[in-house]
Amino acid sequence: MQTRKLGTSNLEVSAIGLGCMGMSFGYGPPKDTQEMTSVIRAAVDRGVTFFDTAEASSLR
Repeated sequence: MQTRKLGTSNLEVSAIGLGCMGMSFGYGPPKDTQEMTSVIRAAVDRGVTFFDTAEASSLR
């Protein structure tokens, strides 16, 4: 997995990330917790270390 450094902190994350907004809201009702846990674990198994969990309370 390729990586990228963020800013000047030398924090290194995977070049491919996982957006997590659709897991809990934003695209209909919350998804099944066990299924979403499996998605996150599969991403980690593939080398993903960047998870977009930013709070976005006002998307309108």
